[in-house]
Amino acid sequence: MDFAIGELARRTGLTVKTIRFYSDRGLVPPSRRDSAGRRRYDHDAVARLTLVRTLRELGLDLAAITRVVRGDAQLTEVAAAHAAAVDVQMRVLRLRRAVLSRVATGASPDRVRLLLDLVAGERERLVDDFLDAAFAGCPPAYAGIRRSLTPELPEDPTAEQWDAWIELMSLVEDAGFRDSLSALVAAHLTGHDPDAPPRRDPVAAARELARPALAGGVQPESPRAAAAVAALAAEFDGPVLDTLRTAGDERWDRYNALLSVVNGWEPTEPTKPAVDWFVRALTARPDECHIRAGDCRARPDGTG
Repeated sequence: MDFAIGELARRTGLTVKTIRFYSDRGLVPPSRRDSAGRRRYDHDAVARLTLVRTLRELGLDLAAITRVVRGDAQLTEVAAAHAAAVDVQMRVLRLRRAVLSRVATGASPDRVRLLLDLVAGERERLVDDFLDAAFAGCPPAYAGIRRSLTPELPEDPTAEQWDAWIELMSLVEDAGFRDSLSALVAAHLTGHDPDAPPRRDPVAAARELARPALAGGVQPESPRAAAAVAALAAEFDGPVLDTLRTAGDERWDRYNALLSVVNGWEPTEPTKPAVDWFVRALTARPDECHIRAGDCRARPDGTG
């Protein structure tokens, strides 16, 4: 048994014009034509049209639907790709809504331009380029560290988060700061087995070791600071002084502070006070910490 196009329209809820369009595109070819040349459709046409209508309602384009119906592509693959595209569209719409809300509060023209850049994806690409350059050549194990430095503006950001994002972008565009982060990552990788997990870096160690000294008011040049210097030198057998000087860049602390605001995290502990303390402590001890050409290395016997 087959159907005329009018009966097919009644069974599927589509118009005759729409069915004829799909038929001409090859999505639902007629099973035959009657003696008068009119199209006739079988039961498979009902199932095909139901699938086509459902996929169209979900937003798939005709090219993708054609590949599915003809068997050139798996529906699961097409659906997954389309779902990813919808996710992007939803994020753009959320950002547009957030920008409009921010503009409604009286944002300046310059701020509006920066916010629109964000919606267009320019600012997010800038962040990706910044981190890609810094972590170029890093083994996969460092992906988590990279993610921990990635700002992700929420769907409905506050005014504080918008302002933090915009200031963060100015840091990302700072060539000197980009070089500073690249230098820190490179120093962390130097002499390290790429197949091994990420190791603790001197900056984190310095922050931990200097914390009680800073809290107790210990001067870095005083004898009381010697134990902290010895502990740092014993843990690291590579150059640390230049690394600490680089980490003492106040822009690094500012980046982390802004990152916490944008991502809604608890404020991070500043790095600069601890590394500045250790730079002074190490520089004051040429007999305990071998310093040459700006580098501080532990002695072969493991002592400072």
